[in-house]
Amino acid sequence: DLPRKEIALKALSNSKAIVLENLEDAIKMVNEYAAEHLIICHIDADAIAEKIVNAGSIFIGNYSPESVGDYASGTNHTLPTNGFAKAYSGVSVDSFVKKITYQKLSVDGLKNIGNTVIEMAAAEGLEAHANAVRVRLG
Repeated sequence: DLPRKEIALKALSNSKAIVLENLEDAIKMVNEYAAEHLIICHIDADAIAEKIVNAGSIFIGNYSPESVGDYASGTNHTLPTNGFAKAYSGVSVDSFVKKITYQKLSVDGLKNIGNTVIEMAAAEGLEAHANAVRVRLG
């Protein structure tokens, strides 16, 4: 018996079962849906998990309930919802690390990629970007 039974019943009344032709289609659908929590209970759960690229947190096998991830297994409980697992991970140490990228080209390096940069900048209508390369290459 659940103390929040009415809430659980309401959630279940809004749930759906999706039946697909095969496992390959199921994996495609799972990756498109990008669930916050994904529980894989299948004889080949490990192999299936390797094919999942969009999920907030994956629980593999019959003995890995979501509640363990919420409270005890050490994974993060702050996860992307509403399909945002396609683009974002759960909050982690990386969420609090500031990163800077650096670029340092030689004359030859700029000569090698300069024309490509000029063409791409021109295609976007960003002539000042194209000119930044032209001026440097003389």
